Amino acid sequence: MAEYQNIFTQVQVHGAGEPGVSLGKRDENRVGKPIFSKIAGALGNAQIGPFYLGFTGLLSLILGVVAFEIIGFNMLASVNWDVVEFVRQLFWLALEPPPPEYGLGIPPMAEGGWWLLAGFCLTMSILLWWVRLFLRARDLGLGYQIPIAFAAAIWLFLVLGFFRPLLMGSWSEAVPFGIFPHLDWTAAFSIRYGNLFYNPFHMLSIVFLYGSAILFAMHGATILAVGRYGGEREIEQITDRGTATERAALFWRWTMGFNATMESIHRWAWWFAVLCPLTGGIGILLTGTVVDNWYLWGMKHGIVPMYPEVYTPAVDPAAATGAN
Repeated sequence: MAEYQNIFTQVQVHGAGEPGVSLGKRDENRVGKPIFSKIAGALGNAQIGPFYLGFTGLLSLILGVVAFEIIGFNMLASVNWDVVEFVRQLFWLALEPPPPEYGLGIPPMAEGGWWLLAGFCLTMSILLWWVRLFLRARDLGLGYQIPIAFAAAIWLFLVLGFFRPLLMGSWSEAVPFGIFPHLDWTAAFSIRYGNLFYNPFHMLSIVFLYGSAILFAMHGATILAVGRYGGEREIEQITDRGTATERAALFWRWTMGFNATMESIHRWAWWFAVLCPLTGGIGILLTGTVVDNWYLWGMKHGIVPMYPEVYTPAVDPAAATGAN
């Protein structure tokens, strides 16, 4: 039987540059000539370019770079403009939100104003990129699954840095910009509100996180396993089922216990991935606004046992037998 060739068999396919479909009358042309990279081809499509950003894409990148520069220069200033210390301490550096006394007001630049400005630029950059995704999908005649999925991630981002601080009445409730400081905030947040493990929406978020990871991993492994039969040509296999689809379906039915097709497995993975940040954002939004202690909430609703009686009442020595 003839086998398809792909990066997991013998050769890397290389052909003429693909200019792409028409962008529509309202858009500018793509810029640049396509180039090819063997390294890029080992990871995916070897072609790089031509490029199209449009107004929303260009403005999004500009605002994103501004936010990145504000965060970076503030971190550099925090180590007295020492580049060596900046590199050495990069994982521990942070741009912190304003202190609680400023509430939702605009603080001085040195006391959280830079954080507010960076957050505004970063948020606008992300929202503009979402607009770009939506417009691209609409103009190319695609479904809106990608913009919806990106909106789920934006929901969690806005909950952490905008919606919850608004409800709590203070920008100090938001997450700092930084790597380890971000993780420290998460740990302190969980401890402060009685352990997020007992937050039911956090539980759901973790279920969808691990679930989407295993679904994506098993789907990717399945397609690679039938790649010699053209399994990576999934659109063709959806419309004209061939031996790759038959073998993949048999594997799933016999090992996972349920049927999955070349189309339905993507719906499974999409829903699991989208529901992860959606449920996580709900859990964060309820923390401190509706529920002050998730452990006590869990005890009240029978999720966790009551506190054990580990202490006995103190005995007054004067009342003890034999006391004078």
